[in-house]
Amino acid sequence: QVHLVESGGGLVQAGDSLRLSCVASGYTFSSYDMGWFRQVSGKEREFVAAITWNSNTQYADSVKGRFAISRDNRKNAVYLQMNNLKPEDTAVYVCAAATEYAGGDSDLYDDWGQGTQVTVSS
Repeated sequence: QVHLVESGGGLVQAGDSLRLSCVASGYTFSSYDMGWFRQVSGKEREFVAAITWNSNTQYADSVKGRFAISRDNRKNAVYLQMNNLKPEDTAVYVCAAATEYAGGDSDLYDDWGQGTQVTVSS
């Protein structure tokens, strides 16, 4: 069964950087599309970034130029490099896996991690 575990979140100041990691197990990671989403209490889940099995990427407009998604199939890992963080980036960041192309549509992802908290102070 699929298991996704995120790490790398924390409390940072505006303008700082964080690198989130998501390690997958239980399936052939290299064949999956992967995505990062973020959730703020009381708000809808928001798409952040996605990467296909062949490393094509997609980003939400709010993070373009600041965040970068990447993957290392040999490590069964997907990463989210977050630069120039802003207070509005504060959220629980969750990684997800899809057996088919999903892009920014959360409904098309099959498996989800528990998330890692990112808090950005002014």
